[in-house]
Amino acid sequence: MILTDPNNLRPRLANARTIAVLGAHTDLTRPARYVPEYLHHQGCRILPVNPTLVGQTLWGEPVRASLLEWKGQFDLVDVFRRSEALPDHVEELLGACRPGTLVWFQLGIRNDTVATELAKAGLDVVQNRCILADHRAWGLGRVP
Repeated sequence: MILTDPNNLRPRLANARTIAVLGAHTDLTRPARYVPEYLHHQGCRILPVNPTLVGQTLWGEPVRASLLEWKGQFDLVDVFRRSEALPDHVEELLGACRPGTLVWFQLGIRNDTVATELAKAGLDVVQNRCILADHRAWGLGRVP
């Protein structure tokens, strides 16, 4: 299902305790680093995915090359990949996510074709929204 209503998104985000980050980054100025950093400080377990950073540790977890290496261990996938790169991740998402997993395309990331394909396969999809901004706006944060 493609989710757009904040009334449906808020409880899903509030209950997501383990978050895989597709496109995790080491640069503190990039959203793919500071958004998961914020979530980590909120008590979430963050599972980093970036094939160029394998061998490094972020948020106390080893960086993996693929979501498939974290298969089924997460409640939500936070996607930091360009819209045009999303088709390259469809098989990976479908193979790694349990039915009903929330796949969240961060602010500025939208691909209706991919979102529809994932939704038809039983995943829930959010497009073009910032988890950090929503988390704060919906009063879900424990630490500023």
